[in-house]
Amino acid sequence: MKHIRLRRTTGLAIAAAAMFAAAPFLTAQAQQQHAHVHGQLKLDVAVDGPTVVIDMESPLDNIVGFERAPKTDAEKKIVEDAVAQLRAADKLFIVDPAANCKLGPVDLRSGALGLGNPDPSEPVGHADLDATFSFNCTNAAAAKFIDLNLFGAFKGLRQIDSQIATAQGQFKRQLKRPAGAQAAQPARLSWGK
Repeated sequence: MKHIRLRRTTGLAIAAAAMFAAAPFLTAQAQQQHAHVHGQLKLDVAVDGPTVVIDMESPLDNIVGFERAPKTDAEKKIVEDAVAQLRAADKLFIVDPAANCKLGPVDLRSGALGLGNPDPSEPVGHADLDATFSFNCTNAAAAKFIDLNLFGAFKGLRQIDSQIATAQGQFKRQLKRPAGAQAAQPARLSWGK
């Protein structure tokens, strides 16, 4: 029997491992030609080693209510508030406490908002906001769900399409915006057998 020796990895190696785990999903997304549907948000979740990585793609309209750079002071305030919410991702994505996770790097990308390195193929007039949220965990494999506060935070969001890659397998889930006051409650994205 072959023995595998575990060793400490750097943050870069962890990120690479998480992206490798999500590779089948990323390839499928590339083939879908970067679909842009108002009200829809895409989440790819990779649970790998000590990390939970969440990649998000959304039309900017879902997040701030428009798809261009802000023009008025009121629009600038909306963007500022949305960016602050996204940077505090541990309030939007509450990973199963069994995994004991802490928020790590947050990478936000939007050409219209001047954030990060946005997708150069983004069509003019249909701006997106893409993000990567990394969580460092002491027991990531124990995670069986993430409670999402996205419907309560972003009024333009109607549906979340998710693909999840874990050691237990790959899963697809779809969450729809609950009616009325229920939208303010967390929506549970769960996986496993």
